[in-house]
Amino acid sequence: MAHPALFKPFHVRNLELANRIVIAPMCQYSAVDGCMTDWHQIHLGQLALSGAALLTIEATAVSPEGRITYADVGLYDDATEAAMGRVLESVRRWSKVPIAVQLAHAGRKASTEVPWAGGGPLAADDPHGWQVVAPSAAAFADGYQTPVALDRAGMDRVRDEFVAAAKRAARLGIDAVQLHAAHGYLLHQFLSPLANKRVDEYGGSLENRMRFPLEVFDAVRAAFPADRTVSVRVSATDWVDGGLDVEQVVTFAKALEAHGCDAIHVSSGGLHPGQNIPVGPGYQVPLARAVKAAVKMPVVAVGLITEPEQAETIIATGDADLIALARTVLYDPHWPWHAAAALGAQVRAPKQYLRSQPARYKDLFGVRGPVKIEPWWVDGE
Repeated sequence: MAHPALFKPFHVRNLELANRIVIAPMCQYSAVDGCMTDWHQIHLGQLALSGAALLTIEATAVSPEGRITYADVGLYDDATEAAMGRVLESVRRWSKVPIAVQLAHAGRKASTEVPWAGGGPLAADDPHGWQVVAPSAAAFADGYQTPVALDRAGMDRVRDEFVAAAKRAARLGIDAVQLHAAHGYLLHQFLSPLANKRVDEYGGSLENRMRFPLEVFDAVRAAFPADRTVSVRVSATDWVDGGLDVEQVVTFAKALEAHGCDAIHVSSGGLHPGQNIPVGPGYQVPLARAVKAAVKMPVVAVGLITEPEQAETIIATGDADLIALARTVLYDPHWPWHAAAALGAQVRAPKQYLRSQPARYKDLFGVRGPVKIEPWWVDGE
């Protein structure tokens, strides 16, 4: 059997990836004042043992006002940096998986309740709320705050907050930074004509709407160590007439590549409550394919990728270079193990779990598993 494309090693700048499976950032809404808690140690710890090639920390706010909810993770002061450092120290004790962090600012979608308490907007004077900002004074939806439109000083402040967070990530030894320009958050708000109503040099034409996201990218790229990876996550369409579409995002992707972007993660939606998304298996893969046809940098596909054969086809046909797992890997934290078994590949696993390999019990059970699990790194080995 030919070696599966899904399990071929890959390089992004100096980042060595053991296979083509990455863990996408997934908000946990379990931080206290921006600080990671024991939940993050449990959550990230189990995913670090999944066999994926890269683990991405959830959307991490670059300022308190940039959080989606009051329970979001931040990386904007010494306390949030120290809390993340404690979690990373524990994870790294047992796993060598490279770790990335997604840096984000929620813009007009900030100041909301946690999802399991309804997820609705919170007023600026709510004990758990604050005043939100955006490119323009246009609310996300009925009932949401009308944001304060960022002036030049406000934009400079936000840019510098992204830079400061990137420097903190570098101090923590994080291998890669991803800028969140998707799902209706601040950088996406600048890109989309549905949210960006500015009449200055940051609004109107696509060139103008790209200007601030590119300024943020340039500043972060200059601040993060040159040998480490900086990528961007985009929504390739708003799924709303008159909104951002894949042709505009292809132009943005080309600009990012010209500015030194190392990879682009292609998602969609999140900007407008009227979006009409044709959800189905791999529904965003055509968007990734369109971006990949236009750029040379690596492209990540995401969205209802649930089956090993499906993931293998995406990589083998060249629709994307990497696939990202989110809800799929929450449901099955050992999905890469099972994909390796299904495709006849190898996956790393910790020594403590090797007895789960059916081949080691063939004499007892008369079965032999198709997956070969290599011992993973353990202290003292």
